[in-house]
Amino acid sequence: MRILMAGASGFLGNRLIAGPLRGHEIVRLVRRAPKGPDEIRWTPAGGQLDPAALDGVDAVINLSGANIGDQRWTPAYRRLLRDSRVEPTRTLAEAIAKHPEKPKTFISSSGINVYGDTGDRVVDESAAPGEGFFPDLCRVWEASTRPAEEAGVRVVLLRSGVPLEKNEGFLKPQMLPFRLGIGGPIAGGRQWVPWISLDDWLRAVGFLLTERTDIAGPVNVSAPVPVTNAEFTRAFGAALHRPAFLPIPEFGVRLVVGGVAELAVMSTRAVPGVLQRAGFPFRHTEVRSALADALRDQ
Repeated sequence: MRILMAGASGFLGNRLIAGPLRGHEIVRLVRRAPKGPDEIRWTPAGGQLDPAALDGVDAVINLSGANIGDQRWTPAYRRLLRDSRVEPTRTLAEAIAKHPEKPKTFISSSGINVYGDTGDRVVDESAAPGEGFFPDLCRVWEASTRPAEEAGVRVVLLRSGVPLEKNEGFLKPQMLPFRLGIGGPIAGGRQWVPWISLDDWLRAVGFLLTERTDIAGPVNVSAPVPVTNAEFTRAFGAALHRPAFLPIPEFGVRLVVGGVAELAVMSTRAVPGVLQRAGFPFRHTEVRSALADALRDQ
């Protein structure tokens, strides 16, 4: 397949290309001068994408978006979080809709936190979006794919949980305190964490791209057994062979990381209904084995 990818330089994009997409022809969208024939320059903020970028393309994968945990969520950074997701998605969807030979599939990122704080209530893809900054962002983000969907293209929305990778994402900022033995449950630890092993996340995207081409719409890309933050904390400490019992109050999280604390204390008990009904073979259904795999060389 010839696959056009936005966000290919991120850790998930790099691992997709090296893993499930190996052997396919990958064309990367970049915002600088191209370094080779496998790169095409675009300006998503201005809605600029050469229509020729879609020539002969079988699928488009969109992983664009500023890192959620890189810095405090100031008003300016909240705008960046939104714009860095919505503008590239809209640019791609509109270009796909206008192209005379449309790709068969458009896979675009979203977030499992679209459901907001669900407490102990289990939710799957049939649940409505919640309330708050990130659910609102996800709602607009997903709606930006609509031109492609209305043009008859299969659109898959990856409502991703927390991929477990020691050097990236959710685990990275926690590695040092936990290795020092000063990690612990956040805000009481009762909130649910919609985790997924990196291996299962990558395989799920490959599965949706090439095996179950009948699936469209939202897909929760998370493990079938979410755990509470307290359970996750115990498993993380055990994987690092460190104690993990020092509680971190919500005000302490907000003081240190600001707005991203909204996600740290949010309880999203989401399950992957679509993937389970489709028979996707999860390799990690238990968080301890997933963490052991993510921290294998620690």
